[in-house]
Amino acid sequence: MALQRLTALFILFSILGYIPSRGVILRTTDKTVWANEFEPIELTCLIESISTNNPRIEWKKIKNGVPSYVYFQNQISGDLEHRAQLIQPANLLILNTSRADTAEYRCEVAAIDDHKHFDEILISLAVRVKPVVPRCSVPVAVTVGTSSELRCLENEGFPASQYRWFRNNEELPQDPKSSPKFINSTYSINADTGGLKFRRMRKEDAGEYYCQAKNEAGHAQCPAQLMEVYDVDIVGIFLKVLAALAGFTIVMVGVYHAHKHGCFSSGKDHTGTNYKPPAADDGIDYAEADEGHFRHKSSFII
Repeated sequence: MALQRLTALFILFSILGYIPSRGVILRTTDKTVWANEFEPIELTCLIESISTNNPRIEWKKIKNGVPSYVYFQNQISGDLEHRAQLIQPANLLILNTSRADTAEYRCEVAAIDDHKHFDEILISLAVRVKPVVPRCSVPVAVTVGTSSELRCLENEGFPASQYRWFRNNEELPQDPKSSPKFINSTYSINADTGGLKFRRMRKEDAGEYYCQAKNEAGHAQCPAQLMEVYDVDIVGIFLKVLAALAGFTIVMVGVYHAHKHGCFSSGKDHTGTNYKPPAADDGIDYAEADEGHFRHKSSFII
């Protein structure tokens, strides 16, 4: 009996052109959306069920827990002003995304004539940012057998960049043991930090090196830089030390001879005596006087 009544009501509503709604219901095609910087992206807010003819539609951006309007009272506002538009019935199209658009977006629909008069849906948007040219550090020259590190870094890319190294336009494998050409190499690559470390340099490690930073949005690389690897020159080192010792010896010999010949004397008599002979014009020859004798050298007139 009850089933017959429900069927009769449905037929009656169908004849009158009215089918009761369960209320406003929203859905989205993707709750997590990725977009590349400077490219358009559409956030979908699909109304599956509604009876109200002119529902109130609002979009809010939620960043760091703080909400702000981006679509309110039938117009784009806030961060998306002049950069977005509403696609009927309730989708939000961002025409030119920027890294600042990374946030959560909430679509809200209010339908006062529906049994369930309000619904909302939350969408997370992440904007990929292409890496910029990384800063690369490559030593100009290293010695065979020593350790060395090449560095590569950039801070603009999102998600964080992964790094690859190239030598003479050929990519270095992550594991040198995986390639017959690099099996004797002692390097290791940190794809997260961009470091290329050599435990022990070989002559074969010389060449032009450059680094590439890459993520889902694109890639960038630094200019190639030449690194030379030299043998240890034992003979050259010995000759340089010998020349230095010879030069030091010559200087010391020169100083000794200069000192010996009085080149460093100030000209003052340093014998310790200040004897000054007396005047000898008194008529007495003191130099020829014998002990106990006196001899006149002049006549005295009285």
